[in-house]
Amino acid sequence: MKKFKLTTNLGLKIIAFVFSAFLWLIVVNLDNPVSSRTFTDVPVTIVNDDIITSAGDVYQVVGEQKVNVVVYANREVRQRLSAGDILATADIKEMDTSTGLVPISISIPEYSGRYESAEAVPRNLQIQREKSGRKVLALTAEKDGVERDGYIIGNMTVHPENVTITGPESVLDQIDRAVASVDVEGISQDEEKAAELVLYDANNNILNQNQLENNLGDDGLTVSIEVLRKKSVPVTVEISGTPADGYQYTGWTCEPENVQICGKSDVIADVESITIPSSVIDITGAQAPVEQTVNISSFLPDGVSLVDESTGNITVTAMIEEKGTRTIDFMVSSIIINNLSDNLTVSYEPDAEITLTFSGDQSKLDVLDVSNAVSVDMGRYTTAGTYDVPVTVKLPEGITLTSDVTVQLTLENKEERETENQTGSGSSSGQGSTDNSSGGGDSGNSSAQE
Repeated sequence: MKKFKLTTNLGLKIIAFVFSAFLWLIVVNLDNPVSSRTFTDVPVTIVNDDIITSAGDVYQVVGEQKVNVVVYANREVRQRLSAGDILATADIKEMDTSTGLVPISISIPEYSGRYESAEAVPRNLQIQREKSGRKVLALTAEKDGVERDGYIIGNMTVHPENVTITGPESVLDQIDRAVASVDVEGISQDEEKAAELVLYDANNNILNQNQLENNLGDDGLTVSIEVLRKKSVPVTVEISGTPADGYQYTGWTCEPENVQICGKSDVIADVESITIPSSVIDITGAQAPVEQTVNISSFLPDGVSLVDESTGNITVTAMIEEKGTRTIDFMVSSIIINNLSDNLTVSYEPDAEITLTFSGDQSKLDVLDVSNAVSVDMGRYTTAGTYDVPVTVKLPEGITLTSDVTVQLTLENKEERETENQTGSGSSSGQGSTDNSSGGGDSGNSSAQE
């Protein structure tokens, strides 16, 4: 049997080995090549920041505390990597004190030695260092949400009353007020609720508290909320005195006629009206209506207040008329419209009134009812426009209208009016009745007292 020596054709064998190794490297690199992959928004951890804080200073990061990381590795590693595997750190020990720049170092512990390189973009984190300060602020309560229908928030008391804020002086200088924001959505009874601390600047913008600390601890803020019941009640007026000879008092009116009050449920349950006492309105010797503005706040029962304090002023008018006369304020909306052209509509100012003064037998004046007796004849008005139209009042025998009365009415073409309504740009004035048989309604001083 013929034997072969290992050294036989040694040169060819060496060449074959080198070629096979080279071929293997080519195959490996073609199948699993080295390339880069970028990971975005990798958070940067700051280490050794006690170098700054131990000196009584604070710091803040200028810009984002996140970077992009470019990793060079073969395809197998790149496919397995995630942003969570990457650690980005900025060591305060390496900070350039003149610029505040701190180099960012990147490591991937779980893939140590299995990647070629990794670098941050940008390569530095900028730190702004400044003095720390403290600020003590009084806390006020601020409601968030809407209470249950029929209820209103009364007093709100914050616990604790003050808060101490610490942080960078530049941020502290921006704080204008501190608020305990409490959710009152649907609340209908007294309650103590947890609240959230909100800080505002002078322009009423909410400030970010990331760089700030407070002394509220785990207990946080609470607000004691008082919940009151509210309702609308009428205003009544008592009158004192006697008008001059030949004149008589015919009643009173007030504006507004009702006010919104609030209080504990058991207190306002018994309040049916707010009365202005007779000592306030005196008509002694009067020969004309007596008008007076009265603030009713002092006439509210104990435990009752106005929902809106600005609504406390009531204008009261005591009606004084010469005997044998009677004055009625009549709503324009109650005037009967006769003979209006089919192609026209009529409108007028909302809540418009006309004043009608009558004379005659006092006993008939006392029971006079003109609710269905006031009308206008539109037969002569055939084109669009605004007109002062004479008013006609049908009266019983022995009663006369002391002077002619007109009412200002606006006529519009019906087609134009319908077009305006379809486009949502209709008139804001009241719409009169165009039915020749319509009209009427209550008239005169509904509060009159004979």
